[in-house]
Amino acid sequence: MSLLVKARPGRDIVSVTPQSAGWKYVGFAAHRLRPGDTMTLDTGGNEICVVVLCGIVTVGAQGETWRDIGRRTSVFADEAPYAVYVPAREAVTVSASTDAELAIASAPGSRARPARLIEPASMKRSVRGEDSNTRYVCDILPQTEPADHLLVVEVRTPSGHSSSYPPHKHDTDNLPSESSLEETYYHRLDPPQGFAFQRVYTDDRSLDESLAVEDHDVVMVPRGYHPVVVPHGYESYYLNVMAGPMREWHFRNDPAHEWMLEK
Repeated sequence: MSLLVKARPGRDIVSVTPQSAGWKYVGFAAHRLRPGDTMTLDTGGNEICVVVLCGIVTVGAQGETWRDIGRRTSVFADEAPYAVYVPAREAVTVSASTDAELAIASAPGSRARPARLIEPASMKRSVRGEDSNTRYVCDILPQTEPADHLLVVEVRTPSGHSSSYPPHKHDTDNLPSESSLEETYYHRLDPPQGFAFQRVYTDDRSLDESLAVEDHDVVMVPRGYHPVVVPHGYESYYLNVMAGPMREWHFRNDPAHEWMLEK
C-alpha cells in the first residue's frame, strides 16, 4: 500500500482513517465549503480538532456556538488559524459564511473534556532551522494544551528549502528519548500546480518510499524518518496530525545526518 493518498475533486478533498491507514490512532480529513454550506459531524469515540484552514465559518458543539471564526484567505498567510477542539460522543455542525477549507484531525478520546475554541493568539509561532532549512511553525494543539491523544501543528516552508529536516522519527516507545506517534502530512503548494518531495524510510530500509506530493495530497507516516524538500519557485504548507499511546512528542534524528546540527 502506498503512503500517498491523492486528493480528489469536490467537497470532500481527502480522508484517512485508522482502518484505511492500517494503524490505531490518527484520522484526518479535509473539506471544502461554499457560502451557505453546512456539514454535520459525529465524533463517535474520537476527539477531534477542527482547523479552519481558510475562510470564515460558524462551529457548534456541546451547546456552544462560535460564530464567524477564521480570517485567513490562504494557508500561506502569515498568521495562525482558528481551531475548535471537541471531545468524543458529540455532534458538531459547521456552517460556512465564505468559501472555506477545513481540516478535521481525530484520534481516540473520552468525553471528559469540554469543547473549546482555540484562538490564533493562544498558538505559539516559531522559526525552526536556519539558512535553507528555515521553516515557520505554528503549534495549534500542542502537548501543553489539554487533549487525550491529538497533537496538531502546521508548517510553512519557503521555496527551495527542506523541512522536517534533518530527518527524524518518532516510532519507538522509549520515553523520554523517543515517543511512538503515527502522523499524517496534509500538503498544500503555492502556486497550486507545484509539487514537493517527501521520503519515508526506516533504518533497515524495510520501509523506503520517495513520494512526489501535489496540492491537497496526504502522506501517511506509520514509522520511520520523513523529511520534505520543496523545489525552487514553490512554497510548501503542511498540516501535521500526530497521535499515539502517549501524548508526547519526542523524536530521534537519523544519525547519518545529525552532523549538520553540530556546525
